[in-house]
Amino acid sequence: MKRIPLIGLVVAGLLVSGVLVLGAGGWRWSQSSAVVQASLPYDVSGVVLEALVGPDGEYAAYATYAAIVQEYGYVEPYASILASEARHIVALQRILDRYAVSYPVENPYLGVVEIPASLENAAQAGVDAEIANVALYDAQVAAVSAYADITRVFSNLRRASLEAHLPAFELALQSGGSF
Repeated sequence: MKRIPLIGLVVAGLLVSGVLVLGAGGWRWSQSSAVVQASLPYDVSGVVLEALVGPDGEYAAYATYAAIVQEYGYVEPYASILASEARHIVALQRILDRYAVSYPVENPYLGVVEIPASLENAAQAGVDAEIANVALYDAQVAAVSAYADITRVFSNLRRASLEAHLPAFELALQSGGSF
């Protein structure tokens, strides 16, 4: 009887359960649904990709706030919202994984966004970015309305931008750039 190494059994089990995914960037862990529900039409997958990698999307927001934290230190609201943007990215990646849509694993905006000249300018950039992010989800929600899971994620991300991030940046702007 041939023995299968334990690691082989673990990898096989993870592949069967759908939590270990081989993608363009190699193996990665996926906490999304183990069952691919269906492939997305091109226009719907494009909308979800735009929310992740577009200039008003989650990768861009994360890179902007990461640059601000790197330049000015762990100041609020940038540090907290940076962590929130990381969760937003994961939420969109899970949707894309669920529907087997390829996306860039590496954030293309990291290291290339312009760092605001002051914290006050950073707060204004945050206000502008969150307004654009809300507009992005407003414009795209109709395109994903046939997909309850995507609609729910878009609604949650829009709400976070409108009800948490935007007011935090507005308060920071009134306080000279941070609080």
